[in-house]
Amino acid sequence: MTQQDLSKARNPDLRASLAAMRRAAELARQTALQTNTALVVVKDGKLLRISAARLRRQGKSPADALAAMPADQDKDRARDPR
Repeated sequence: MTQQDLSKARNPDLRASLAAMRRAAELARQTALQTNTALVVVKDGKLLRISAARLRRQGKSPADALAAMPADQDKDRARDPR
């Protein structure tokens, strides 16, 4: 669903879901910064790891960090720790 679809949904929970996801993303970002851990997100179907240092450098949201991240930057791609 698009943002416009969500804003026009009949179900009030569905209408509120976008704001809830944004709040959850911000809390995840804050936790990553406080614990100096990375966020793992999906961009263009690929898992990407955004380090706490990159989050601090790039701005207020994970989207800002993703926008500034080169698409081929291997060191930030999520890896299986095994």
